[in-house]
Amino acid sequence: MGEKYYTREFRDEDKMTEETMTPKERWFAVLKGRKPDRVPMDYWATDEVTQKLVQYLGCTSLKEIYEHLHIDAVIKVKPNYVGPPIPEDADIFGCRYRNVNYGTGVYRECICHPLAEYKTLREIEKNITWPSTELYDYSGISDQIVGYEDYPIQGGGSEPFLDYKNLRGQQQAFADLILNPDIVHFCLDKMFDFCYDNTKLIYEQIPGKVLLSYVAEDLGSQTGLLFSPAHIHEFFIPRMKRMIELAHHHSVYAFFHSDGAIRRIIPDMIEAGVDVLNPIQWKCQGMDREGLKRDFGDKIVFHGGMDNQYTLPFGSEEEVRREVKDNVNILGRDGGYILAPCHNIQPITPICNILALYDEGYHQG
Repeated sequence: MGEKYYTREFRDEDKMTEETMTPKERWFAVLKGRKPDRVPMDYWATDEVTQKLVQYLGCTSLKEIYEHLHIDAVIKVKPNYVGPPIPEDADIFGCRYRNVNYGTGVYRECICHPLAEYKTLREIEKNITWPSTELYDYSGISDQIVGYEDYPIQGGGSEPFLDYKNLRGQQQAFADLILNPDIVHFCLDKMFDFCYDNTKLIYEQIPGKVLLSYVAEDLGSQTGLLFSPAHIHEFFIPRMKRMIELAHHHSVYAFFHSDGAIRRIIPDMIEAGVDVLNPIQWKCQGMDREGLKRDFGDKIVFHGGMDNQYTLPFGSEEEVRREVKDNVNILGRDGGYILAPCHNIQPITPICNILALYDEGYHQG
């Protein structure tokens, strides 16, 4: 569809309401329960997708894409690693990876699990050294937001069970919840302590400038929870609540990410203090948008909602635009919604669908 598509669909003069807010102000209005000048829009995509957009739009940077498509993207900050050299195919925990090409994109998959061989907590205590914040330099964080003063800033947060699964292997990690709870508690304590210290140091480097912290664990599948509610309460919520309380102490909002059908646990996460719920996979069992808005719309901000399993990669442009309208009308009724894809936009997604997403969101007002 090329340039003709672009010139037809992206005309600022078609915008009915003049923008009066910066991206940061737009996010802040939604988070405070106020009405923004229009629905904020976030950007999640793979590197391959970003490169395609750069080429198609003739942009020279990701920021130019944001400006071009009126995207209110979150800018992420983090410290620089200054510890002993880490092999390119490894991480700070000693997990090893390889790039796997699935034909439509390349993904980094863990292939070596350093703690998989150990049977007891005593073996793990004896054989692993846990990373600390002393391995990182936090002094450059303020430089990372230069030029992005008008955008929402995300810093710190936690998702330790993702690392635990890499350390132990997927199957063993889930089995540990029942067979070796002492190992899970020990490892999660170590990893959450690092996340807590790391987050606190980020806040201290740019006081008052972090808007969001990412507090996450993937708790759901397509049809229900991956964990029992009892395990979620035992292993995750108390530790996540500590992270949330740290964020709130610094006037930072807790952005909670969990894929899948997590309807059953949402009340517990709200009680723990989360402020934003992502990614709203509304086609999963029990995650219908009307029900979520009815039951939780006055308690939490919704983020996401654009289906990334069918609509964006395989749907028509008309279907994309219809879903944007539905999301704004349902999840965004009376406010409390930030439009975004349910996960990273995948390389198989047509450029015209990506442009339709942000164009329709922009013109929804």
